[in-house]
Amino acid sequence: MTATPSILEQLPCSLPPARDVSVTDDDATKIGKRFESKLGTLEAGDLTEDVVWRDLFSLTGSLRTFYGSSNVLERWKALTQPVLCSGFTFQPNSTRIVRLGGEFLWVEARYTFQTQSQPATECTAMVSYANVDGKWRIWVLRTILDRLKDHPSVDQYVPCRQNGEHKRGLLSKPQDYQKDVWDCVVVGGGQAGLSVAGRLQSQGISYVVLEKNAHVGDNWKLRYQSTKLHTTRESSHLPFDRTFPACYPEFLTKDDLAQGYQDWVTKYDINVWVNTGLILGEWRADESLWHLQIVRDGEAQTTTARHVVLAVGAGCQIPVMPEIEGHTNFKGIIQHSATFTSADEWRGKAGVVVGTANTAHDVAEDMCAAGMSSVTMIQRSPTYVLPYEYYQRILDVLYNDKTPTHLADTLSNTNPIPITRLISKYALHGMAKKEPERFDALEKAGFLLIRYGDIIHQLYERFGGHYMDVGASSKIAKGLIGIKSGARPTKFVSDGLLFDDGTKLDADVVVFATGFLGNMKSTVQDLFGPQVAAQIDDFWGLDSEGEIRGAFKPSGHPHLWMHGGTCGQARYFSRFLALSIRAALDGTPLPIAD
Repeated sequence: MTATPSILEQLPCSLPPARDVSVTDDDATKIGKRFESKLGTLEAGDLTEDVVWRDLFSLTGSLRTFYGSSNVLERWKALTQPVLCSGFTFQPNSTRIVRLGGEFLWVEARYTFQTQSQPATECTAMVSYANVDGKWRIWVLRTILDRLKDHPSVDQYVPCRQNGEHKRGLLSKPQDYQKDVWDCVVVGGGQAGLSVAGRLQSQGISYVVLEKNAHVGDNWKLRYQSTKLHTTRESSHLPFDRTFPACYPEFLTKDDLAQGYQDWVTKYDINVWVNTGLILGEWRADESLWHLQIVRDGEAQTTTARHVVLAVGAGCQIPVMPEIEGHTNFKGIIQHSATFTSADEWRGKAGVVVGTANTAHDVAEDMCAAGMSSVTMIQRSPTYVLPYEYYQRILDVLYNDKTPTHLADTLSNTNPIPITRLISKYALHGMAKKEPERFDALEKAGFLLIRYGDIIHQLYERFGGHYMDVGASSKIAKGLIGIKSGARPTKFVSDGLLFDDGTKLDADVVVFATGFLGNMKSTVQDLFGPQVAAQIDDFWGLDSEGEIRGAFKPSGHPHLWMHGGTCGQARYFSRFLALSIRAALDGTPLPIAD
């Protein structure tokens, strides 16, 4: 199978060498202060040759990344002037010196600035400086939309319920609140949908969340019994508060997530209609409205909205299974991981899992715990294994009980994606090199291993396919979970699977952990028809600038938005959807750069 070329590998960027650079905290402050007057009128000498600028809605109305000094300088002048960008102000105590091992070094500083054209906005600039031949120059520039002037913060919202008492919010008792025309209908009540809903509410936007399940949190609660996050509690909150305080475990279970979501919805009086699904929608341009056919508690209804946000799951929950000949001859059980709940009833049986990414490892561990006679994973291609503690060390730097989540999100989610890739590879590979024995043991067990992988490529370009090791790797190394690799299953027989290398694997149960269709565009076509689908971008993957396609930003249809991603992405980027929708409702939409 030919691998898809990585866009990330083609983008021109690098980390700044430390060389013999010496810099103190006082020096960093002076650097930050000196550039305060330069940012409004940048010149070529202020930039490194490989400078990267990422704008998050402040000047482009979208997510854009630009590369190279001449291109950045041209774009900067072209985009700052029409919106009357001004007032760059250095933020005292915002500087920090970043040393990556002994090899790389840069200085960071933060600034505020404004745009005066309509809509007038308040923004942040985060600038990273590298030392080139003894002169400090801009290496990475990040510009971020913070708020619309004359509107409240999108990052802070007072709970409608405190200590059990209801406090009137912008929408009083929204569970009882209905409108003939909603400003926005959000489809999906998981992390992404709830995050958008909270941000919309902070901006005084009338909305409703349509959740197909019977309860908030069922998107997690109905998954297989052992489901838990492989990332930390502090990185998993919903907006505005620490949804999961210290009484929750470090790695949240599906029940923890469901409970946290329910508590949060109650605390902020989020307007969710459960047992409600969107069946069809039609955009009527002459009215500038969506006409939506829904089913609520089994009853067909219609509603209308000015904007629709689709938050129906990162993988759209459409299972993908390879076709293998002879499945009707198999006397055992065949299922996709989407319908897997527990292996408890399979005690004493031979289990096979097709796939070696996160879910596959979880299912295999369940099979072991259930006392199945054998557990074997079928590995079709090498897999990047990332020990969770490596990733946790990186997350803990920002996501901890001392750093406000919105600040951690800003620092974490705004860096240009290819720069984040270089930093993460350097840090994670360094950790892996210190304990080769754990990876040697996997390879000895027959596991096809990517030892020094690229987590950013996995998340953004492959849409997964890796394993965050929370314990299954040691079971593979000990032989508790077998590995069948280097051969392709070709046919089911009554008691197992045949492979193209002439071997046979006995099985009573085969679970396909082979993922889901990852393009929400197919859902758009099903709901709104081919004409609307033709207007929008694909969902996920990276474009030529190294930006995520389709998600979190203008989709191609000015009244349709797609949202999803990891917990942190869903939480942070929801702010930009709410700000964009608020600006459009005000009649002053954010200008979108060409």
